[in-house]
Amino acid sequence: MSKRSHPLDEAAARRVLMVRAFETGPPDSALWTPEDRALATRLARETTPPDAPPERYLDERSRHALHMLAPREKAVARALARRLWRPGWIPLALLLGAALGLAMDALGSSEQRINLLAPAAWLVIGWNLLVYLSLLLPATVLPKRLRSALAHRLGRVGGGTPPIQAFAQDWVTQGRPLALARAALLLHLAAAALAAGLVAGLYLRGLVLDFRVGWQSTFLVADNVQTILSTLLAPAVAVTGIVVPDASALEALRVGPGVAATAPAAPWIHLYATMLALCVVLPRLALAAWAAWRAQRLSRRFPLPLNDPYFQRLLREHRGGTPQVQVLPHGAAPSAQAALGLRALLEQVLGPGLQLKLAAATPYGEEEAAERCTAEAGTTLRLVLVDLGSTPEDDTHGRFLRGLRQAAPDVPLLLLADESDFGRRFAGTPARLDERRRVWQQLAQAEGAGWVAARLDAPDLAGAEAAFQSALAH
Repeated sequence: MSKRSHPLDEAAARRVLMVRAFETGPPDSALWTPEDRALATRLARETTPPDAPPERYLDERSRHALHMLAPREKAVARALARRLWRPGWIPLALLLGAALGLAMDALGSSEQRINLLAPAAWLVIGWNLLVYLSLLLPATVLPKRLRSALAHRLGRVGGGTPPIQAFAQDWVTQGRPLALARAALLLHLAAAALAAGLVAGLYLRGLVLDFRVGWQSTFLVADNVQTILSTLLAPAVAVTGIVVPDASALEALRVGPGVAATAPAAPWIHLYATMLALCVVLPRLALAAWAAWRAQRLSRRFPLPLNDPYFQRLLREHRGGTPQVQVLPHGAAPSAQAALGLRALLEQVLGPGLQLKLAAATPYGEEEAAERCTAEAGTTLRLVLVDLGSTPEDDTHGRFLRGLRQAAPDVPLLLLADESDFGRRFAGTPARLDERRRVWQQLAQAEGAGWVAARLDAPDLAGAEAAFQSALAH
């Protein structure tokens, strides 16, 4: 590891995100003022070397900020101490899984007879194979209701004040990989314990009870059963050396009305126990080990979105750099008033003294020029400016965004829709305004760009930072 490396652990990341919640929300002079923000920045710059990694500076700044903030808002300490993970859940998952496995064995063999075609082992193995298949599919996001429930659980600490709620929502979003790794650890351990409990139940009950095996079927004959069992139990046969009987021997194991099972169950218990170990216990333990390693790594090296405007502004303040924004209008150039409003918005988000480079407007039909529109070195953000009143079209606006993305894939791209004129015309019909915002947002998301709408003739500076942060986080 490099000497300059200073990864943020989970606790440090929570502190940084807590401070961000107070600094990006509505101003509250009773809790956090611009003077407090400036003081935290100055103290962090004094205690952090200029060439320190970004994470160390953010960590130092959050500590200084919380020294001032925590005494004013008691809910801060309670929210930071709140956890959605406890190590004690690991033995609990193992205990519950083993108990369920033992219960399944007791229910599946209550008559001291094992049906070769329908033991509980096949249900467990089949379910786990489906789980392994699902792991090959692309990872899905947490369901919206689950995200909301987790955020509510964290946000209600201390009365659920707006900054605490914002922190909770942010933590649920940023901590998703860590939460999924920990959930996977518990589920894999529980599944391994369930299979192990089922195996233990088979052997423990076999010590004191005389189990017998047989099979019955309306449609299958002995030849079919021999083929099925030989195929399904092939891994266990290879490991144990116990051979599946031939068709004539299996015919003797057939049971039915008035015919009881008489064959000893020990060889079959060994085969099914081996299958459970090979198909469930060992793979699940390996997956649990991987999940534990990943959770431990994420907990020690928590990834923060350092490219979003909030962090970029703090890091520029640390380095003394100047943000550079390239504005690319489409259709028509902004008015002087709109340009002033845009600068005010961006200064609120990125800090004062930014370099705003306004390019000539791209006319309709000339969108192919975007592919040749490269970004200068040091460009912080490329912003496409459109009028909300225009109708978004894939072959014009979509093509323009694709060209810009291709020309500078490493620079954040944001689509800003000026709703000044459209908002005034449809002030009495907010549904129309929402509908137009929605179709513009869908276009931006389809092209991998952030999206935000704003009235540049009267910009909302108070909510600007949160809006831009949300837009560039997706």
